[in-house]
Amino acid sequence: MLIIGIAGGTGSGKTTVVNQIINELQHDEVDVISQDSYYQETSHLTLEDRRKINFDHPKSIDFDLLVEHLQILKSGESIEQPVYSFTEHNRTTETITTKPRKVMIVEGILIFTHPEIRKMFDIKIFVHADSDERLMRRLKRDISERGRDLNEVVNRYKSTLKPMHQQFIEPTKEYADIIIPNNRYNTVAIDIVQTIIKEKLV
Repeated sequence: MLIIGIAGGTGSGKTTVVNQIINELQHDEVDVISQDSYYQETSHLTLEDRRKINFDHPKSIDFDLLVEHLQILKSGESIEQPVYSFTEHNRTTETITTKPRKVMIVEGILIFTHPEIRKMFDIKIFVHADSDERLMRRLKRDISERGRDLNEVVNRYKSTLKPMHQQFIEPTKEYADIIIPNNRYNTVAIDIVQTIIKEKLV
């Protein structure tokens, strides 16, 4: 099993890169696990308290469960991947059965902050975009897809997103094997990754 980690700041274009890789390959033996599915279980908190959680801090992620699930997949067994609700700020009662594949892509802003998970990645990719571009993408996504209002998104960006990016996410760029500047369509970097994956799928 080839495990690929794709990290980068919020709104950097990680999902776009993942989709470009998968759409070009169109292969059943490639699957994706999102870090967002592994936010800590917070049923013991009220919705108001859950809204106050700093979701851009490494402590917000259940890395132990993510490590366990990757190990299970590597052993050839399926996992029950959590399903997270961004409106409720908590996991749902549903899960998604995820089968082991020849290539597993793990994407998320904080995945390179955890040493044990970093060691599991055969390829580490960091998607870079400038801060203005990332803010604009985050605004569009959180308002249109996650039911947030403009003030909430802007305040969260100032109070948590930007400082957490500078403290935890940007420094992990040094662990990357490939850095993709995503302020434009980068065909060369995508082609390199696809070539590596195709070799694994043969």
